[in-house]
Parts: sequence; structure tokens; C-alpha cells
Amino acid sequence: MFYSLVLLPMVGALLAWFIPSNRHRPLVLPVFAVLHLTLVADALISTPLPSPDGWINLDPIGKLFLGTITILFAVCAFYAIGYLAYRQERSNRVLCMGLLVCLSAMTLVTVSHHLGLLWVALETTTLAMAPLIYFNRNARSIEATWKYMLICSVGIALALLGLFFLAYSTIVAHQEATLLLEPLIASADRLSPAWLNAAFVFLLVGFGTKMGLAPLHTWKPDAYGEAPGLVGALLAGGLVNCAFLAIIRIYQICMRANDTVFYHNAMIVMGLVSMAFAAVFVVRQADFKRMLAYSSVEHVGILAIALGIGGDALFGALFHVINNGLTKGVLFLSSGNIHRAYGSKNCELVKGALQRVPWSAGLFLAGFIAITGSPPFSPFLSEFSIISSIFGQGKMLIGTLFLLFLAIIFFGMASSVLPVVMGKTSPAVVKSNYRDRLLTVAPPLFLMGIILMLGLWLPAPLKELLQQSAQLLEVRR
Repeated sequence: MFYSLVLLPMVGALLAWFIPSNRHRPLVLPVFAVLHLTLVADALISTPLPSPDGWINLDPIGKLFLGTITILFAVCAFYAIGYLAYRQERSNRVLCMGLLVCLSAMTLVTVSHHLGLLWVALETTTLAMAPLIYFNRNARSIEATWKYMLICSVGIALALLGLFFLAYSTIVAHQEATLLLEPLIASADRLSPAWLNAAFVFLLVGFGTKMGLAPLHTWKPDAYGEAPGLVGALLAGGLVNCAFLAIIRIYQICMRANDTVFYHNAMIVMGLVSMAFAAVFVVRQADFKRMLAYSSVEHVGILAIALGIGGDALFGALFHVINNGLTKGVLFLSSGNIHRAYGSKNCELVKGALQRVPWSAGLFLAGFIAITGSPPFSPFLSEFSIISSIFGQGKMLIGTLFLLFLAIIFFGMASSVLPVVMGKTSPAVVKSNYRDRLLTVAPPLFLMGIILMLGLWLPAPLKELLQQSAQLLEVRR
């Protein structure tokens, strides 16, 4: 089962390479996305046995991330058909292949219980995503691609050094060197504290770079701003979640150590710094896709704070993984449509999108309302759960800063989003024939429906999965 989950998208990537037609090649994406989704659904229901060597396993946390990533990819795959129909002037071979390779690598991240294998899978996502960011092939996109590659590669290198330190901490403790998750969790209280702390710092900085935690986020605005909308959706809702899962795996080990205060404080500090950076740079942001990048920095900060707080905030953090990932899908797909209709991402030029692309503009507005934590959408519930836990533990300063940054970001995003959606169209805008079509509107509309549904009703199986996942992250000695 596990091998099928990982290898099926690779088969699709090979098939995409050999299909000569630019018109027919994108059909590979939804076909293999649906097949992969079917396998994932079976795995979520049946829970396949782990591999004999313990390297591959699907625990409740892995199920949560795998389900979120698979749904997001399937939606983007159908969107790609409509999007690429407007981009016939450019070969889509590399894009189709890269998307499927990325799906394979992200799947491997979710089922990896060997930290070395997880590192390899994350590095594969870095390499697979680079040519997708460069899809538009202009000076800005090549700059964004190089910045993404260089900064993320440095982060991945630091994470590798952290894994060396983690393995060495077992040797210092006179144990067999291993990077298997379960043995490390079981022996965490016997690992060398100094080497475990060093490993945590390097792994947090390394994987935090890939996740986009400030001040390691500098690749995000360029990459998100220059990548096609569907690639931005997978960056914000897929790759970010994979990096966060890597941090969660390290967190699971550290929470079994003798002293967890250092780890909690480090997560909280990085989370608050990320929210502060987002609050500063999102205000009066002239590029609405770069604005979404800073929104992503905000939300990875929220996730980091929730891990640092622990307790009931863990449920909120895991629920927010779903909510943030799917809502970012809505925002990037709809903003991509608006960009295509106006030929610009400049908020001063793009105004009154409701008149030109009403469905996309409406989804962009709804996505903004959702991502800023407004009811009745599901991000409100996950953020409220985290905030309640912060104040419930008496951490008044952290809670106050959290709410302050949320308020600044809300008004900052509103000052950009509202004119784009409802302002008066500028005569300087280049006319475009692009209009809303079924395959470019239905996918983000489907995601928006899920976000609204989860805000009104949380299915019992999903709630149980979230509770099981949160229990795996609790401090136990």
C-alpha cells in the first residue's frame, strides 16, 4: 500500500513526459490525482501495517497531513486543466511532471518514520518545485527560483546537521545510533541533553526555513508572487505542511525529554517573531500575491506558537493545518484568476474585480474573511482554540501580542483585498479576454465549501483523528 501511494504519482510523471500533446498532457494530473486520492482514502480507513524495518508507517498525524495534501492536490489538478488551456503558448511538460513528482515526495514525507528518509523526501520537494516557480520564465521568476533554491537548500543543510547531532545524542547516551522515530521517542529521556538541544535548534532553523518561519522567510514573497496560482497553492498548503510535519516529528521526541521548557519557549518566540514580521510587511502591500506570502508567514507563526503552548492548543494547531492549507488553496487559485484577468498583481491597478471576474473575486473575498479568522469559517475555530488555550494557561503577554498581530494583519490585508475586489477599475489596466470558467472556479469553490462546512460542523471521524493526533504530541514521561 505504502509503495503504491508513493510510486503511483511517479508513474504519472513518466507518462506526462511521453505525451507529446500540450493540450492532452494536463489530463494526466486529475486522472492520477483521483487514483491517488482513492488509495489514500483506503489507507485512511484501513490503516496499513508499518513496514517491517519501521521506516514507513501511517500514524494519526500522518493521516491528517496526507489527507489534507491529497485533497488540495486533487483540486489543483482539476484547476490545472482550465489554467493550462490559457497557457498553450508555453510547454507544460515540466509543470505536469513536477507537480506529480512533488505529490510523490509529499506523500513520502507523511509516511516516513525514519528522519533521514523524511529529510530526503523534503529535499525532493525542494528540487521538484523549483522549475514550477520558474514556469513564467521571466527575470522575476528566475530570481524567485534562485532565491527559493538557495535559501531552502541552506535550511535543508542545517536540518541535515541537526540530524547528525540527534543521532550522536544516542551514541553519547550509550545507545544504538538511530534516526527511527519510535526508538528515539522511547529513549528521549536518556539522550544527551546538550546534543538534543543542539539538534533541536538546527532542525527548527532548518525545517523552519522550508516552512517559512521568520526571519527565515525571505524566499516566500518572491516565490509566491511569481509562481502560477496553482503552484502557490501547493507551496502554501502542501510544502509548508510537510515542513511543519518534520518539526512535529522532532517535537514528538523532545516532548519526551526531561526538560521541555527550552523547546516550548523556542517555538513561541519564533512564532511571535513570524507574526510580527507579517504584521509589519502586510500593511500597505502593493502586490496581492506577495500579501498572501506574508499571510502564510503569519499562519506558520500561529502553528509554531500553538506547539509551544501545548495542551489544548495542540488540537487547534492540527485543525489549523487543515484550515490554513485549504484556505490558502482558495486564495491562491482565485488570485491567480484575477491576475490572469488583469495582467497585473498591483493593488493600485487591479480594482473592481467583481465586475470582470465575479466568481473569482467573490472567492478571493471569502478566502480573505476565512484566513483572517472570521466566523463562520473553520479557521475561526482553530484560532479560537489556540487563543483560548493561551489565555487559559495564564500567558497574558503572549495572548495580547497574538491578538494585536491578528488585528494589524486583518486591517492590513483588508486595505489591499477590498479595493481589488470592490474598487473602481483603473483605465490604465490592460484589457484581457480572460473570464471565469468552470474549471478555474469550481476547484476553489469546492475548497471554500469544505472550509465553510468545517466551520459549521466537524465530522466525528475527523474530530477523533484530531484528538488522537494531539495525544501523540502531549508531554509524557
